[in-house]
Amino acid sequence: MRIRIVDAFTDRPFAGNPAGVLLLDAFPDDTWLQDVAKEVNHAETAFAHPLPEGGAADWALRWFTPATEVNMCGHATLATAHVLHSTGTTRGPVRFATRSGVLVATPNADGSLTLDFPTAPLTEEPVPDKLAEALGARPLSVRDTGPAVGDLLVELPDEKTVLALTPDLTALAAHSPRGVIATAPAEDPARGYDFVSRCFFPNVGIDEDPVTGSAHTALAPFWAERLGRTELTGLQASARTGLVRVSLKGDRTLLTGTAVTVIEGELNAQP
Repeated sequence: MRIRIVDAFTDRPFAGNPAGVLLLDAFPDDTWLQDVAKEVNHAETAFAHPLPEGGAADWALRWFTPATEVNMCGHATLATAHVLHSTGTTRGPVRFATRSGVLVATPNADGSLTLDFPTAPLTEEPVPDKLAEALGARPLSVRDTGPAVGDLLVELPDEKTVLALTPDLTALAAHSPRGVIATAPAEDPARGYDFVSRCFFPNVGIDEDPVTGSAHTALAPFWAERLGRTELTGLQASARTGLVRVSLKGDRTLLTGTAVTVIEGELNAQP
């Protein structure tokens, strides 16, 4: 069976966030899915299979890190939609049945894809004890992002502080179910982005995620309120970097980006 590695939220290879993508006839045993994700060893591997016509969704979709299955993943959804469209498997919008409900990916004329995801509910909380020590920077504010995302959104004073972070990941793991989203306003919006972020997810086996679509469902409402606009672009400032265009639509957030298939090969380990 064919397996692909797709770099998502980028228009060039070796940037953005790589995801494994495997199209199946049906989902086999969970142990096999987890073993494949461990072998691929990227932040997520996406597994999808077609659903009967006439239902609420076209494909079933699941995401696994090397350590566990997750409830929501933006970049691997973008990667899967990219594979379906670039191979001619589907045309037009595709509806995915997932743990987070039906998620729709729509192709655009410029070659990008737009994902329709639920907006994360943000709840301001006191800054937890020892968070500054674990992160290596003093937060200005903290938001809980709700159970679907499962992160702590941490506002930092400026872009330079975000870029310089070297957190204690073991200590950071105690502060939220998945991890921490660190963010600050862009130092110079003329560079083409409005805010920066970095994402650390030690509880799901990802020290730092290169580009995180799901995190932008929390970043979108946070920065929309601060900047007074619902159309924004975020730079995730990992070593690989990636841009996510966001559009806040109330309880839905649209995430737009491009993707590139970098590797395509044969998976010999059958279920």
